[in-house]
Amino acid sequence: MHCSEARTAMSARVDGEELPPDVRPEALDAHLDACADCHGWGERARRLRVLAAALDLA
Repeated sequence: MHCSEARTAMSARVDGEELPPDVRPEALDAHLDACADCHGWGERARRLRVLAAALDLA
């Protein structure tokens, strides 16, 4: 899995949407376990979502 695919899938996951049809959850999780950049990107996306919800912007 390429980082761009992982980040698109993470964005969907953070937003509570379904993953893209060509992405298996296990493959995404494996990529996040192996790629520190994408793991960090996902953590920042989650924090942003929480902050936006706290401000009622989500």
